[in-house]
Amino acid sequence: MNVNLDLIPGFLATHGRVLDRRRYDHLMGDGDPACVLAALDAYRNPDGGYGWGLEPDLRSPESQPGSALHAFEVFEDVAPHTSQRAVELCDWLEGITLPDGGLPFALPLTITDGTAPWWGGADRNVSSLQITAVTAAAAHRVAAHDAAVAAHPWLAKATRYCLDAIQALEEQPHAYVLSFAVRFLDSVYDTQPRAADLLKRLGAFIPADGRVPVEGGTEDEALRPLDFAPHPGRPVRDLFAPEVVGAELTRLAAGQRDDGGWTVEYARISPAGSLDWRGAITVHAVQVLRANGVI
Repeated sequence: MNVNLDLIPGFLATHGRVLDRRRYDHLMGDGDPACVLAALDAYRNPDGGYGWGLEPDLRSPESQPGSALHAFEVFEDVAPHTSQRAVELCDWLEGITLPDGGLPFALPLTITDGTAPWWGGADRNVSSLQITAVTAAAAHRVAAHDAAVAAHPWLAKATRYCLDAIQALEEQPHAYVLSFAVRFLDSVYDTQPRAADLLKRLGAFIPADGRVPVEGGTEDEALRPLDFAPHPGRPVRDLFAPEVVGAELTRLAAGQRDDGGWTVEYARISPAGSLDWRGAITVHAVQVLRANGVI
């Protein structure tokens, strides 16, 4: 598996956001957590939430649940360094949480240009397992290093909602709901007694090759084993045979393009979003390959 790390800084310089350049710099041991967090601050709103295209296909400036996920990913990147911004984000999320403990899929948009259609028109009064699970999962990974996030009442409410909503699933959910629910259960596996049985039940919806087609996506769009289980040593890895994971790591490494970056299989929504995704997915690819000892 050959990955050319020498090409990546140049690729990010010509294609990536400052945020992803700072994240990559920190990942490779050359950066500073304060610089990463300063880049993240460009997407922050005074209410404590995040917008402004932090979610590349959601270009509207107001704070959105979909952007909270990506903010938590950055807070995870700089661990064990912690930031008060993470607790402030929990405060904002608590303010938009619905009575059942879930988050709405999206809030009303002030600018619709450049934004994927699935973000528009969401009912802010209906909880979304998809967005709550993936956001809470990321928050739990931050909470492993940040006691203030771990103790925040929003995270407890979101966790209860996700466990109850997952337990209520009777049919195979959409690929992204399945993936995010699995990632959530993995994140709480060691602290929530229900997680083991629920993870086993959801694992039955994933075929042996780990490929789950995305209904409504592009022609060949599918989620794959590393979308469900990117990191070794976690319970979710037990859902996949070692040779399946190995093949996916080989595939991921081979996905580096001649310009040094990776790309995504899903639909391109805007010119800016397409560039932003390439930078973000490139950092993610290197994170996964490094975590698995490939590079």
